[in-house]
Amino acid sequence: MGSLGPMEIILIFLAILLLFGAKRIPEIARGMGKGIREFRSATREISNELSMDDSSENKIQSKSPMQGTPAPRQDNPPRESEPSAGSN
Repeated sequence: MGSLGPMEIILIFLAILLLFGAKRIPEIARGMGKGIREFRSATREISNELSMDDSSENKIQSKSPMQGTPAPRQDNPPRESEPSAGSN
């Protein structure tokens, strides 16, 4: 299998011209270009999302407390004793 020569390329273009006609070829080319642009933008969005996920994981890991650091103390005020029902 070799590469396509100029004669083979001309034959392919003639076959496409006969199958679709001269008016239809620009429409097909526009549709293919639009599809390729949409595909590129979708792959770009996916790669951006993946890179953002990676960077957010790094930030979460770097903000975690160090080992051995005590948790902050939470002092609850003492409850006042409620009066008993028998003493008025």
